[in-house]
Amino acid sequence: MTSEPTRTAGPASPAAAAGPAALAAEYFETITALMGRIRDEEQAAITEAAELLAEQIAGDRLVHVYGPGGHSNLASQEVFFRAGGLMHVSAMLDEGTLLSSGALRSMAIERTPGYGRIVIEDHQLGEGDLLILVNAYGINAALIDAALTAKEHGCTLIGVSSREHADSTAPEHPARHPSKQNLHDVVDLHLDTKVPIGDAVIEIDGVAERTGAVSTFASAFAMNWMMMSTVAALAERGIDPPIWRSGNAPGGDEANGQFIARFKGRVKHL
Repeated sequence: MTSEPTRTAGPASPAAAAGPAALAAEYFETITALMGRIRDEEQAAITEAAELLAEQIAGDRLVHVYGPGGHSNLASQEVFFRAGGLMHVSAMLDEGTLLSSGALRSMAIERTPGYGRIVIEDHQLGEGDLLILVNAYGINAALIDAALTAKEHGCTLIGVSSREHADSTAPEHPARHPSKQNLHDVVDLHLDTKVPIGDAVIEIDGVAERTGAVSTFASAFAMNWMMMSTVAALAERGIDPPIWRSGNAPGGDEANGQFIARFKGRVKHL
């Protein structure tokens, strides 16, 4: 199937009439263009990632997901304990960088060298484990320390972040790890979310700053695509994996209840 050409998902032009309809149209077009680029350019990475995850789950091993960074934590939560999500996914919901513990505190901690090492070692990840590190920009100190530590311990690493954002950020930026490395340089496999520098993409006449961030959409799309592709890869192996059903849907509690004992205690935040 031939895909339609997609727009470059960079900052949009100022909306001449910044009413709700015009803003919705501009934002919608920009977001869909961004997701279109991910779809068109990251299929090989998704296919490889799905095989890595399927191998873990076929062996009844967990898939760990960590999103160190204020809103990047949302990406790890997006695929954890989620309707339609794989029960083998274990999100590392460390309180340090969660916005619920304080937004400025979260930003300070994600910039603190050594913090990511503590989180990885606290979760006791090691040889044979698979860790997905997801972060909008792919540069902060906690993220890079988590990647380097997990690698030292023998984990397989998948990174989900924006290569453009990382490559466009100055080496001396205060968020950076002392090594100045980017996530895409450290991991075994990288999925590029293509978030433009600055994240916000909509310009409004008379307003100094852009509005309308896109990284949450990009990360959620990439992560859910990866999980769906993993389910498909497992199905090709003849495996029907445990998948969460919404507890608010008919029969949800009963469907989920078949598997709770299997994962309670193994998945830290279940």
